[in-house]
Amino acid sequence: MQEEFLSPKEVSERYPVLGGVHALAERRWRGEGPAYIKTGKGRGGRVFYRISTIEDFLTECTVSPRSAA
Repeated sequence: MQEEFLSPKEVSERYPVLGGVHALAERRWRGEGPAYIKTGKGRGGRVFYRISTIEDFLTECTVSPRSAA
C-alpha cells in the first residue's frame, strides 16, 4: 500500500486537534510536533506529513487516566 502525504493545510483540516497551519509551523520551528518531510532548503521548501506519522504522534500524545483510588 502506498503512503499518503498531506500538506499542512490538509493536516489542519483532517486533524483539527493539532491546530491550524500556523500552529503546525510553530511546532516545526520549536522542534516539536509530528515528524515532517521538507522538499527543499529554506523557506522555499514544501512541507508534507505522512498520515502514519500523524497517527503515531497522536497515539504518543494520548494520556490514559489513572483509576480512582
